[in-house]
Amino acid sequence: MQERFRPAIKYFGDIISVSQRLLQGARILGIPIIVTEQYPKGLGNTVQEIDLTGAKLVLHKTKFSMVLPEVEAAIAEIPGIRSVVLFGVETHVCIQQTALELVGRGLEVHIVADATSSRSMMDRMFALERLARTGIIVTTSEAVLLQLIADKDHPKFKEIQNLIKASAPESGLLSKV
Repeated sequence: MQERFRPAIKYFGDIISVSQRLLQGARILGIPIIVTEQYPKGLGNTVQEIDLTGAKLVLHKTKFSMVLPEVEAAIAEIPGIRSVVLFGVETHVCIQQTALELVGRGLEVHIVADATSSRSMMDRMFALERLARTGIIVTTSEAVLLQLIADKDHPKFKEIQNLIKASAPESGLLSKV
């Protein structure tokens, strides 16, 4: 979600909005946030609208997958980790390659479709379809946030409920019929 992607990625503003909602939810729930930036020298840093406060790791990379030794070490430090939630750009490149590598390492992967996009809607949709066929869970931001708390009686339910009161933008996932 870097500055140079802003004019090229479909529904970039919507993706930023939904990503911010997910990051707020992660902070509320104490879920570690790991961020990678693809070649920031050429693509810029993460856009300023995205608050990375409290991120466990912000790492620069040139490899498309974010599965780097530093990321693997950060994941290994998280007790009992069984699943990962991914979102960002581009769906058919960095998100897809990361998801496939993480599944190969035995983790359950959830891709947040309304917080993930590409320059081309065709690339985005085919990547989401391929990932779903490989057993990766393609979901939405609201579904992920509610799955994380699992119960209305969760102590953080009200805070999460406040995040999802307004529906997330459709971010180009629904055709205009």
